[in-house]
Amino acid sequence: MQQDRLSDWLVKHELVHRSLGFDCRGIETLQIKTEDWYSIAVISYVYGYNYLRSQCAYDVAPGGFLASVYHLTRIQYGVDKPEEVCIKVFVPKNNPRISSVFWIWKSADFQERESYDMLGISYDNHPRLKRILMPESWIGWPLRKDYITPNFYEIQDAH
Repeated sequence: MQQDRLSDWLVKHELVHRSLGFDCRGIETLQIKTEDWYSIAVISYVYGYNYLRSQCAYDVAPGGFLASVYHLTRIQYGVDKPEEVCIKVFVPKNNPRISSVFWIWKSADFQERESYDMLGISYDNHPRLKRILMPESWIGWPLRKDYITPNFYEIQDAH
């Protein structure tokens, strides 16, 4: 069974994307434009990718882009033969905004919140987008490569 069916379907329907190749397991990685992400997410769900296995984000390079990564799974022919695809959406650091997929895959809730908390990616239309790991008063985005660690640490109840 081919792992690039979603990519073929997107090409057939003239939806813009770019293949970034295949990983060691044969799972294709696609790059989607920010403005097309929500539409392609809905299409992916309708096409059968009804399970968001994981969502994560990372800082591509200092001063560069942030990436929000989605691992989608489609189980059509049995649990032992799932089709998977990895989708990356790149956003500039000066305005990191992406449409939330919470309303498509509820499992995106905490994962998008963590990406917001650690990297500052704002997920539009997320119902509870707030910090999940860091205190609400925390300044900055700790996993960005250009993050400057504060020279103070507040240790409460350390003894």
